[in-house]
Amino acid sequence: MKRAIPVLVLSVAGLIPVWRYEPSTGTTSTAEAASTPSGSSSSSVSAGSATFTGSTVATEKGDVQVRITYDGDRITAVTMLKQPDHPQTTAAVPKLIAETLAAQSADIDTVSGATVTSDGYRESLQAALDAKAAAASASPSASAAGSASQTVSGSTVATEKGDVQVEVTFEGDRITAVTMLKQPDHPQTTAAVPKLIAETLAAQSADVDTVSGATVTSDGYRESLQAALDAKGA
Repeated sequence: MKRAIPVLVLSVAGLIPVWRYEPSTGTTSTAEAASTPSGSSSSSVSAGSATFTGSTVATEKGDVQVRITYDGDRITAVTMLKQPDHPQTTAAVPKLIAETLAAQSADIDTVSGATVTSDGYRESLQAALDAKAAAASASPSASAAGSASQTVSGSTVATEKGDVQVEVTFEGDRITAVTMLKQPDHPQTTAAVPKLIAETLAAQSADVDTVSGATVTSDGYRESLQAALDAKGA
């Protein structure tokens, strides 16, 4: 009997780690499941088939610019293209976006501690909403399909000089504007971008020449531009 007691104690001790391991497994699974909607949302935004960009609003804290994505007449995503580099803004933006998706309008509350950003956000958001309404008035049939003026963002291309990202605006199937959302902070890039955009508008495709002295930027530009064209289905 004296030998049986230690054996029993060891058996119970051996079960304790197994019992304690179960909650850890459940927590990991829950965290992985919670991350899935974030990935889905990102994919739906990149499609960008009905996207409108608001005006850039200059505030004392920094520029604010909003882009909204529609599925039919419903706002399904809001992206901040420009925002002040400030902790209060960083904390406020998710709240502003959540309120926008709930209200489906610019009638949202000011976030406490981020009044300036909230005001700039609402102004840029309203401009994007007005652009959607204007497109609907100008072309009701096109509005039913998404928008008369359609803006599509290409992928962000990492280069050795810096990130490159292109945003393309279409009127029907015609490219009417190209905007650089991201570009290397370099004089050669600054000089090259207007040439790349002019060639794109002329060619109506990503078949544009490399700008001398800006090969890296030109390559990144074409890649991001092609991604936007592919998303549009051009």
